[in-house]
Amino acid sequence: MYASRCLASISLAAMVFTGAALAGAPNVATDIMPVHSLVARVMEGKGAPSLIVAPGASPHEYSLRPSEARILQEAKLVFLVTAELTPWLDGAIETLAGGATVIELLETDGTTKLPLRENALFKAHQQGDDPDSDTHDPHAWLSPDNAEIWLNAIAVALASADPDNANAYLANASAGRMEIEALKGEINTVLEPLRGGKFIVFHDSFQYFEAAFDFPASGAISLSDARDPSPARIAEIQTYIADQGVACVFAEPQFNPGIIAAFADETKVQTGVMDPLGADLEPGTGLYPQLMRRLATALTGCL
Repeated sequence: MYASRCLASISLAAMVFTGAALAGAPNVATDIMPVHSLVARVMEGKGAPSLIVAPGASPHEYSLRPSEARILQEAKLVFLVTAELTPWLDGAIETLAGGATVIELLETDGTTKLPLRENALFKAHQQGDDPDSDTHDPHAWLSPDNAEIWLNAIAVALASADPDNANAYLANASAGRMEIEALKGEINTVLEPLRGGKFIVFHDSFQYFEAAFDFPASGAISLSDARDPSPARIAEIQTYIADQGVACVFAEPQFNPGIIAAFADETKVQTGVMDPLGADLEPGTGLYPQLMRRLATALTGCL
């Protein structure tokens, strides 16, 4: 496992920070763009994190480039969602960043963790197949409530590593949480007229967004880890689309669009794109809110 790990169980009340910023921020590495955006929001004005998984790539399977290996080698802090999302990253951290503090955000106190869904079709408002499972859906950044909790955890970890800038990190996290609160209301307003619309996603990566905004998908062509779907799973989805009047099937830019095109040809269903990572967005503080707005816009545009 990792050399060291900092979780949000650190008590803010137990940490006292005083004085102006006297030194630069530590080197920080992040796994995916949504996490990079949250960390950038907390570090704003004091430094900037580095991104490991390149924009447009799938985090489920990835080969580090030399520049990304250097990011890990130089990192004092590494923020990632969970090894369940990036199983290849475990070994890279052990090899390249053995002295870094690793913050696995899914294990932060207060984080909502939803069990994996295995079936191709979901029951209404289904949240996972086994509530007692030790294996969780790793796409937890798509819960804005989780994002707010993670902003706190990020600020605490940064403050511990860089106490000279602690006040700035905590203030940025507080401002970021207020922005996400406003964002939740905005997205609920956008989605309200279309609640009840039926749609299918490419892989089961949107469960947290569905739960947060009471906007459930009908099913997923591929599992949460984006493995290729079996012929039986594809046939089950195709039959459901034809029988139940599904309005839209969504592709993802990280994966083969041919599968979605085949569904459209076979069933004449509308198609759209939903991206859980923000592949074509500018990395930085604004990416997370833009990503969440894009998901709402994709749903309204296709449904």
